Amino acid sequence: MYIPAHFAATEETVHDLLANHGAADLVTSTEDGLLATMLPFIYLPEVGEHGALYGHVARNNDQWRTPAKGESLVIVRGPDAYISPSWYPTKREHGRHVPTWNYVTAHVYGQLIVHDDTSWVEDLVRRLTVKHETAKALSAAGGPMWSVDDAPRQYIEGQLRAIVGLELVITRIEAKAKLSQNRDPVDIEGVIASLAARGDQASSDAVKQANV
Repeated sequence: MYIPAHFAATEETVHDLLANHGAADLVTSTEDGLLATMLPFIYLPEVGEHGALYGHVARNNDQWRTPAKGESLVIVRGPDAYISPSWYPTKREHGRHVPTWNYVTAHVYGQLIVHDDTSWVEDLVRRLTVKHETAKALSAAGGPMWSVDDAPRQYIEGQLRAIVGLELVITRIEAKAKLSQNRDPVDIEGVIASLAARGDQASSDAVKQANV
C-alpha cells in the first residue's frame, strides 16, 4: 500500500478500526487464482504476536477448501467520503484544488487457519453477536439485544453445521488514514463542517480526530 508519511495511521487508529469495523474482504491467492469473500470478523489482539481476526464462511463457499498460497489478506475499511474542492475556503483565493477521496483502511496480512469445528464456530458466533448487538443497542435503532440462545437449540446446531470458522493469524499490517492532513487548517475545518452537514458524521469525526 502507498502510504505517504502524513497519511500513516497511528496504532490507536488501527486498533480502533480492527476492533470496530463491520465486515471486511478476505482475499486468498490459490492455484485457482484470487478468491475473495466479504465477511464479518472479530479482532483478538491477544492472539500471537500481532493479534488475529476470527470469522466464518458458508460451508458451500469453496474459499475455505482451497489452500491459500503464502499470506492471506483481509482488507478492512473505515469511514470514506468524496471531498469537494468547494468545501475549501482557500479555493476562493486561488482555485488550485481538485476533488479527492478521504478514507481509513488497513491491509491485514497473515496465515489463514481453517476451523471445521462447531464448538470453535459457536464461540465465534457468540462473540460476533455480542459485538454487533451491543453496537445496535447503543445506536439510534436501539431495541432489545438478540442472543444466540433466543433461537431453538436444534436450529442453532443446524446453522453451525452450515458454516466453517476462519482464523487469520496476523503477520503484518499496512494502514492508511487519508483525512485531509495535508490541507490548510481553514480547509480542514471546511471539510469537517461540510461532511457533518451532509450527514456523514463518521467521516467528519475521523477528519477532526486526525487533525487534532
